[in-house]
Amino acid sequence: MILAFQLSDLITVPFGWLLGILYHTTKNYGVAMLLFAILVQMILLPITAKSKKSMMKMSRLTPRIQDIQKRYPNDQLKQNELMQQLYKEEGVSMGGGCLWSFIPLLILFPLFAVIRQPITYILGEAPEVSQQIIEVIKATDPSVFGRNSYYDQVSAAQAIPMFAQQIKAAIPGISADTLAGINFAFLGINMGSIPTINIFNATVWAWDWAHIGAVLIALLSAAGQVLSMFVAQRANDSLVTNEKGVQDKEAAQNSQTAQTNKMMMYMMPLMSLWIGFTVPCALSLYWFVGGIIRTVQDTILTKHYRKIYDAEDAVRLARAMEQDRLEAEKERIRAERRAANPNGQTQNTSKKKLQKQQQLEEENARAAAAREYAAKKGIASQEDEPSCMSGIPSRPYCRGRNYDPNRYDSQPTEE
Repeated sequence: MILAFQLSDLITVPFGWLLGILYHTTKNYGVAMLLFAILVQMILLPITAKSKKSMMKMSRLTPRIQDIQKRYPNDQLKQNELMQQLYKEEGVSMGGGCLWSFIPLLILFPLFAVIRQPITYILGEAPEVSQQIIEVIKATDPSVFGRNSYYDQVSAAQAIPMFAQQIKAAIPGISADTLAGINFAFLGINMGSIPTINIFNATVWAWDWAHIGAVLIALLSAAGQVLSMFVAQRANDSLVTNEKGVQDKEAAQNSQTAQTNKMMMYMMPLMSLWIGFTVPCALSLYWFVGGIIRTVQDTILTKHYRKIYDAEDAVRLARAMEQDRLEAEKERIRAERRAANPNGQTQNTSKKKLQKQQQLEEENARAAAAREYAAKKGIASQEDEPSCMSGIPSRPYCRGRNYDPNRYDSQPTEE
């Protein structure tokens, strides 16, 4: 198979090779598509795990984000600053969850190209040869194809055996495997047909299993989306915890993510239902099986990461309880102090002032002892004489070293 290289070929070529191997092994397009959907989800499991981990981290921070928004309702810059700080502390990338969620969607579109071009990717013919086969069949019997030319290869692949001679005449070097076409029959349903429920038009509808089964596949595709989103939302809501690590159901219900999920729970199934009735059954089968596998993966990943985050929440809860205990102890001590000193009078506990006060008390004690001794011996008291320059023992230099009390006394001037 020779293809002009495009960026999408990084996905379509390997996955097309995988689908071709599965078909040539099973000889049944429906079985190959079922196995293909399972293997694709297994290949995407690392990306799915990254996305799940990021989304779960974001969900756990919902109460704290709401608290920031309540504290600063009119200051968007402050909100962004505090949320960025919170994300940094918790090791959460602001765009990480969305980025990992978008990667499977980016891969999905090239995968649809693989599924809708079976002649190119399963039978291994070049795009030019595939288009030539379509033109030969259209020239012979245009009724083989539907109104949507997007799926011409699907229609042509199942009709190749009926026009093998015309195709071989137009393309002499075509292989026998290609002329055998593709077997789209699966459980009595044509995987290449587009479901329809126009029961009033006998030319397009018949009450047989082939038509009913095709409709059921489209309905199951939408139902699988409902189940997948319901399980994912329940799992994410259970992870919303506050700063103490306790589950916060109110925050989970009022979060922006919950509101978005509620809207998506209606929109995605309706979109899947619309797609199911506009594309061949093979695509709906792939979508349905992929949705079931994603639901199982989501359940397993939630339990796995839940154990990790529960352990983190237990540590946060223990830390919060210890902090509450310390605060309660401090409050008890403060209450005892208030009870012992209801008037709120406090003593000066400055170290320097306590030392100075103690020194003054010692000096007063020595002075008192000296006076008592002098009284017993009949010695005149020196109490009136200043013991320091200022006359204030506690402030010996408050008047300065050169203080002279008689400096400005009026004296007669001698002529």
